[in-house]
Amino acid sequence: MTDPALTLMQWLSPAFPVGAFAYSHGLEQAIADGQVSDAATLQDWIETLITQGSACADAILLAAAYTADDPAQIDATARAFAASAERLKEADLQGTAFCDTARAVWNIDISTLTYPVAVGTAARAMAVPLDQTLPLYLHAFASNLIAAAQRLMALGQTTGQQVLANLAPAITATATEATTSSLDDLTATSFAADIAAMRHEALSPRIFRT
Repeated sequence: MTDPALTLMQWLSPAFPVGAFAYSHGLEQAIADGQVSDAATLQDWIETLITQGSACADAILLAAAYTADDPAQIDATARAFAASAERLKEADLQGTAFCDTARAVWNIDISTLTYPVAVGTAARAMAVPLDQTLPLYLHAFASNLIAAAQRLMALGQTTGQQVLANLAPAITATATEATTSSLDDLTATSFAADIAAMRHEALSPRIFRT
């Protein structure tokens, strides 16, 4: 039997074909506007998403999907909660890609779910512990945004890893809180990030889909 931890690491690896490299989650707009310009402002931006914004909401949605017998209602909530068309596109396309691969490789009966709901549903199906899934999901989210930033501004590899290490307490705290949260706890107060995601729809030129 495959170690659940290895399965989880495979799902959240940059090599897993969800196309995460193509999405900046609005960060490209924030960098273009000068809101994010160095390691300190990048760390603050991502930490806000994890503790107060879309990544925090993702953690709650993932946990809800993990405990739900039918993820359809959770998925509908995830779609309704998306703050912009690009945020919905990101969650939808990555989720569909995740479902397609999980179904083909592990024979998990899932399709067309948004990304956090898909991961939560698959983790339940494969008996991957929720308390492992949540922090690694948030860690992958942060790592992807740091990689995007490194393509958009002067940010060295070592500095990027320092930013990721500095985010560990926020990741742990949000993941722990999400394990006992419900959909009633969904909220997002990272307004600058939401507005950046909306404005990114009209950014030209750009290299990321969101």
